[in-house]
Amino acid sequence: MQKITIVGTGRVGETTAQILAEEELCREVALLDVRSGVPEGIALDIFQTAPFFDFDTRLEGSNNPAVLVGSDLVIVTAGLPRKPGMSRSDVLEANVAILDGVLDSIQRWCPEAMVLVVSNPVDVLTYRAWQRLGGDRGRVFGQAGVLDASRMASFIAEETGLSTLDITTLVLGGHGDTMVPLPRFCTVNGIPVRHFISEEKMDRIIERTRSGGAEILALRKNSSAYDAPGASVAAMVDAISNNRRRVMPTVAILDGEYGEKDIAMGVPCILAEQGIESVVELDLNEEEMASFRSSVKAIRADLGRIPGK
Repeated sequence: MQKITIVGTGRVGETTAQILAEEELCREVALLDVRSGVPEGIALDIFQTAPFFDFDTRLEGSNNPAVLVGSDLVIVTAGLPRKPGMSRSDVLEANVAILDGVLDSIQRWCPEAMVLVVSNPVDVLTYRAWQRLGGDRGRVFGQAGVLDASRMASFIAEETGLSTLDITTLVLGGHGDTMVPLPRFCTVNGIPVRHFISEEKMDRIIERTRSGGAEILALRKNSSAYDAPGASVAAMVDAISNNRRRVMPTVAILDGEYGEKDIAMGVPCILAEQGIESVVELDLNEEEMASFRSSVKAIRADLGRIPGK
C-alpha cells in the first residue's frame, strides 16, 4: 500500500504508527487527530527513530481531515477509552458519535479506502462504519480476534512453559465478555492444546482471555492496553499490504455465514490485498454454537442502541 492513515493518536494509534513505520508496510503513514499539534509531534517523534530501526517510511501528522486524501487504508482508533470497571459497551454512544464524524471525513476525502475499525465497542462500530459507508462488505472490518487470540496464546505459554512461537489459538464472537475462545481449534505445533493442559486450567485460561483487556486496565489504572492492540493491527495490515491471504479472526459483516445476517462479528477470515477475501465457516459443535449465539445476542442488543438501526 502507498498510504495508510490512522485516525486517533492515542496510545493505540501511536503504537500502531510506530510498528507500521518500522515494518515499512506502506510508503506513508498519516496521523489525524483533533488535538492541536499532537499528531504532528507524534509523526516527528516516530520519524526520528528511523536511523535506529532502518526504515524509510514517511510520516505526516495533521488536524485537517484532508490528510486522508490518497489513503488506501484508514485505521480508526479514535474514541473515548474505558476506565476501570467499565465495559466496552459503556462507551458506545460517545464513540458512535465520534465515529460518525470520522466516517463523514472518509466519505469526503477517501471514499474508496478500506476501513479497519479498532475503537470500542468494535463489533458495533464496525457495523456502523459499513452501515454509513456501504459498498463491498469486505472492505470494512474490525480488529479484535487477533488480539484476543494472542492473549490466549500468551496465557497458554505461561501455563505450559512452551514457546509462544508454537501456539496457535482461535477466538470468535464479540470482543467482550461473550467472546468465544475455541480450545478445540488451539494447537501447540499441530498437537491439540488439551494434550498439555487440563480441562480445569483451560477453563481458567478461557475466562482470563475474556477479561484480558480489563486485567491490564485494572493493573495500569490510567491506561488500557496499547502494545498488544497495536501489534495486532499491524499483523492484519501486513496480511493486507503483502497480499498474504492469511486466515485471521476478524470482525466481519456477516451475510448468512454462521446463520447470521446484518451484524458484525468476529469470525475467521482470509485477509488479502482487498481486505476480507472470504469468511471461513467452521463446523462448530453444539456447545461452541451456543456460546456464539450468546455473543450474537449481546451484540444485537448493543446494535439496538445506535441511531438508525
